[in-house]
Amino acid sequence: MAGGDAPVRGPVRPSGLLDVLGVASVVLDTEGRIVLWSPQAEELFGYPAHEALGEYAARIMVHEQHLDLVVKLFADVMETGEGWAGAFPVRRKDGSTRLVEFRNMRLLDDQGDVYALGLCADQSTVRQVERDVALSTRTIAQAPVGLAVLDTELRYVSVNPALAELNGLPAEAHLGHMPHELMLDTEAARTVEAALRAVLRTGEPVVNRRVVGRTRAHPDVDHFWSVSLYRLEDTAGTVLGVAGMAVDITEQHQAAVAAETARRRLALIADASTRIGTTLELDRTASELADVAVPELADVAAVDLLDAVVEGRRSTLGPAQAAVIRALAVRSAQDTGALEAADPPGHIAHYGPDRLVTECVRTGDPVMVAHVREEDLPRIARSPEAALQLGRAGLHSYLAVPLIARGEVLGALDLKRIHNPLPFSEDDLLLARELAARAAIQIDNARWYQNARDTALTLQRSMLPSHPPVTGGLEVASRYQPAGAGAEVGGDWFDVIPLEGAKTALVVGDVMGSGIEAATTMGRLRTATHTLASLDLEPTRLLEHLDTITDGLDHSIATCVYAVHDPELRQCRIANAGHLPPVRVRPGRPPELLELPTGAPLGVGGVAFSTTTVDLVPGDQLVFYTDGLVETRQHPLDERLDALLALLDDPERPLQECCDLLLRTLHRPENSDDVALLIARVLTPA
Repeated sequence: MAGGDAPVRGPVRPSGLLDVLGVASVVLDTEGRIVLWSPQAEELFGYPAHEALGEYAARIMVHEQHLDLVVKLFADVMETGEGWAGAFPVRRKDGSTRLVEFRNMRLLDDQGDVYALGLCADQSTVRQVERDVALSTRTIAQAPVGLAVLDTELRYVSVNPALAELNGLPAEAHLGHMPHELMLDTEAARTVEAALRAVLRTGEPVVNRRVVGRTRAHPDVDHFWSVSLYRLEDTAGTVLGVAGMAVDITEQHQAAVAAETARRRLALIADASTRIGTTLELDRTASELADVAVPELADVAAVDLLDAVVEGRRSTLGPAQAAVIRALAVRSAQDTGALEAADPPGHIAHYGPDRLVTECVRTGDPVMVAHVREEDLPRIARSPEAALQLGRAGLHSYLAVPLIARGEVLGALDLKRIHNPLPFSEDDLLLARELAARAAIQIDNARWYQNARDTALTLQRSMLPSHPPVTGGLEVASRYQPAGAGAEVGGDWFDVIPLEGAKTALVVGDVMGSGIEAATTMGRLRTATHTLASLDLEPTRLLEHLDTITDGLDHSIATCVYAVHDPELRQCRIANAGHLPPVRVRPGRPPELLELPTGAPLGVGGVAFSTTTVDLVPGDQLVFYTDGLVETRQHPLDERLDALLALLDDPERPLQECCDLLLRTLHRPENSDDVALLIARVLTPA
């Protein structure tokens, strides 16, 4: 041989099956004398070559009791040319006996001379190898997992029935082919062949690597396999190829996915219980529902309520009626055209009777379009333009679930999938209904609370005065700031009451409690204050009468500061009933809290009040306020009052700007109390 076909020369190391068997070779002449004796024969029979060569084989290779039979068999082989095989005990040189398998055949050389070839092996070794081969063959053939052997060129040389069935091809159709030539899934083929090459190159096995793909047996379904690969070497370390094992774990994978999905759904429901309804603000509650739904359940989520429901009325739709819907919240997992196609929060839209969301709120039943077709888009979108936007965005699955609380349909949770490739399923529907049911109660609570709050706020605003900016020698500015959206309206009020003799009464008060009851009590006290002020009573006498009136209003409690400004005397007489002291601001001097006897709140009864006279000259200011402006849970009251004084550092600042500055800086959005603010500046007489 020449070139690349030349045999490798050098010492021969054990390799392969023959070396495992330890097959001995013996050549005999026609008389039965040994003419060739292999090293394996030395080991098997115990005689070195120099002792065996030239000797009769029967004498040193066969036990005496079988001598006649062996001689006859030898003669038959030499005469007929037909070989024979059998097992005979032999007596080794050391006197021990060993059972040996024999294979004998006649040889003929180029001179016409006849010889006999004997192949011998220890029978126990042969039987062990036979058992191992049989076991391996049966195991591979009956194994429920796919097994294959590939050569160093990554071509199949052996495939068991399980792998043939898995791939959808007969075992013989695999032989000589590479994996990528047989697999339908190109990506899976690349993954497998890259792993095979790495195992061939490094010898490092691959164990339980997950591969996903499709086969000819199941061309339309993704399957998952656990693949293990091992490099095959002979006893000399020569690389023979790669053995591979593939276990179909599709069912286990699906079960794991289902379990994980169930776990995530339970976590989502638990999360919703804590995240939805943190306040009694309607818009925020709707936003919390949309936040929970995206992206776990949908790529785009919208929360829409029937406009009549928002206004506090029941809504019943007939089959031919459009739904008047107010959008409360919309969320998107990514910046997508579907968000632009949705109604913006606060928008009121009319959805025709053929629209799916109208069907949902009319019937109170969910509407699901698992696979959205082009003809479905007009029934989903709010307008033809929005339908085009949804189509361009890639909307492929839609679900609308009614929001039902206390037997009333409030609106719908509208869900769309665009980037999530999976269509909505029955499990998704169950989850959406659970979220909607939990959120609907919170939304219903929020909308009733908001309606009640709006009513109280309207009532309270209707009771607050609209005073002229200038009266009785005073320039006056005021503000009323309701409590944060999560709290009820309180009973804070202020008043500016013109009196005889160019005098002016300035009032700021706070009814303890909240809601319509507090607003009603405030209205009664304000009316009583107007009536009593018209009698030109001293501030202390007026507070005494208010105390009696308050005590009769279902044990109501209120604080109040009542002041009467007299421009002729350049004085202000002030009485306090448990209220925070007003601030006097004078040009050229630091702002100061007036030192007034605090007095007891109105409604306590039996406590005397006192009047304090304060000098006021043109340019001086009095700042009256309720505790909602300065009190917080995080800061001491003294610290907050110091902050108030620091903001009143400019006596020349316009009063309207000053009101805005105080509210903007001191009032916290999360404050659960109202604020009434009244500032009066003494004018220079004309």
